[in-house]
Amino acid sequence: MSRPASEAGASAPLAVLLTHAADAVAAVRAGRSLTDALAAVPAATRAGTQALAFDALRELGRAQALRAAMVTKTPPPWVDALLLVALGFVTREADAAGSSYAPHTLVNQAVEAAKRRASAQSGLVNAVLRRALRERDALLASVAADPVARWNHPRWWIDRLRADWPEQWQAVLAANNARAPMTLRVNARRGDAASYVARLAEAGLAARQVGPQAVELLRPAPVGALPGFADGDVSVQDLAAQWAAPLLLGPAFNGDTPLAAGARVLDACAAPGGKTAHLLELAELDLLALDADAQRLARVDETLARLRLAARTRAADARDVAAWWDGRPFDAILLDAPCSASGIVRRHPDVRWLRRESDLDGLRRTQSGLLDALWPLLAPGGRLVYATCSVFRAEGAQQIDAFLQRAPDACPRPSPGHCLPLVDNADTSAAHASATDGFFYARIDKQGR
Repeated sequence: MSRPASEAGASAPLAVLLTHAADAVAAVRAGRSLTDALAAVPAATRAGTQALAFDALRELGRAQALRAAMVTKTPPPWVDALLLVALGFVTREADAAGSSYAPHTLVNQAVEAAKRRASAQSGLVNAVLRRALRERDALLASVAADPVARWNHPRWWIDRLRADWPEQWQAVLAANNARAPMTLRVNARRGDAASYVARLAEAGLAARQVGPQAVELLRPAPVGALPGFADGDVSVQDLAAQWAAPLLLGPAFNGDTPLAAGARVLDACAAPGGKTAHLLELAELDLLALDADAQRLARVDETLARLRLAARTRAADARDVAAWWDGRPFDAILLDAPCSASGIVRRHPDVRWLRRESDLDGLRRTQSGLLDALWPLLAPGGRLVYATCSVFRAEGAQQIDAFLQRAPDACPRPSPGHCLPLVDNADTSAAHASATDGFFYARIDKQGR
């Protein structure tokens, strides 16, 4: 969860934060994830660096267009990244929270960062940023017709969203550039949302209930400040992600018989474990959490230990059934499949710049391969929930439509379907709706007994 740049890491000199933020943005532009890039930043300045880098990546399309308009020859990668970070700030209006640095301060500190890291380029940095201040309105007008500069997403992403969601695409793109709320899931074994809102108030943290077990903080806070976090009373999880467990367990969306206590359940792509834990918070299950990445699977174990929950975990590719399955069918399967992550770019603004349109073909093959491999493992009368944190129809409705053609014993049940990161798609059972991450959900039951 990012904080306003002027609040996070405020004790560190701005020039230092800009240096690290440029490192992070340069790494993303070279193909590395922002998570990995931030891991290399000293702990004392990581929060401030993250805040700067998040904002820079949310405005990268406009910054790249402005830099190209002023400097025809691309500067060295780190210098270019420093310019892009700074341009994102000096050419925008201060937001309502006043989180933007004063433009002249930012320019001076960016030049100072350049002097420390690339002194020969400091004059270029100074000239470009001061021109951006002087000619801000004219420069912005010169790139206004560029959709990448307008929406701060790659052109292919914009075109795909427009084709998939002709009525909502602009709202989705705008929502992607907003800061995501910090949403919590209250452990149903240890409390309820209304009571936890009161606990937060006692701790000086304002919050509201936005779902059956969901609480949204009005301002983000470190998890260490959350009452009972270390004891397993609460976890951080977006509201849309909290729909997976009730959809699998029933009867929240379907009005049918709840999954029986002790049911044999597979969480096929479990890491980092939020949905695994939610299932166990709501029901007594014989649950196997599977993930192909052993390092990420370790986070599932850590999450379950903090929440004092138990499940079997195993590192394996779910498609390689012979390597891990014991031959006993499952009563229910949760398949939170690998996807483009196009629904969670509010939280991961680097994803839009890392993902390529050509990646979608491979992801679709992985998703269909997982569906085909796992369906035979489901007992007759059992249920499967397919989920992706994607807003692209190719990874949601189109994927499931194709699967239903291949599986004559598959029966689709009422499900949320595509959920866009807009308030209109939020769970309105609570008193206040909240914009969620983008997700797709489909529940499919297997015919027969």
